[in-house]
Amino acid sequence: MDKNLNQSRLEQKARALLEERGVTLKDIAELVYYLQSNYHEALSMDDCLYNVDRVLEKREVQNAILTGIQLDKLAEQKMLEEPLQTTIAIDESLYGIDEVIALSIVNVYGSIGFTNYGYIDKQKPGILKKLNDKSSGECHTFLDDIIGAIAAAASSRLAHASADSE
Repeated sequence: MDKNLNQSRLEQKARALLEERGVTLKDIAELVYYLQSNYHEALSMDDCLYNVDRVLEKREVQNAILTGIQLDKLAEQKMLEEPLQTTIAIDESLYGIDEVIALSIVNVYGSIGFTNYGYIDKQKPGILKKLNDKSSGECHTFLDDIIGAIAAAASSRLAHASADSE
């Protein structure tokens, strides 16, 4: 199989899974705006969307999306063995593998991403609040952290681009 074709399919699948789970690129761009608007006077949603789009082109990000969403879906379907089933289903606070996967995304764009990720993970604005709500019956143990990490990485990317242009 052609390597570029495989990469394209991987990216398409990752984007489709986000949409299937109710997350739009605009939702993620709003998180980027939330993180960066105080630091960029002329920041637009288009700038935020552009950076989210670039982050989603990275294979590491696509792999994290596919892995995390698959685990969330398996937990919803009660297809994991115990004690992992319960741990993921309730988003056990001492289970840190969801954050480890998210940090693999943040790591692509340097240390500023770690700060942004930690902040947004605690604040849970926008789509993160919705994903973290357990009352829907859906499991987003991995997805909420992945979305926060994508926003943090896009914010870091934006910050680096801004610093380079100064």
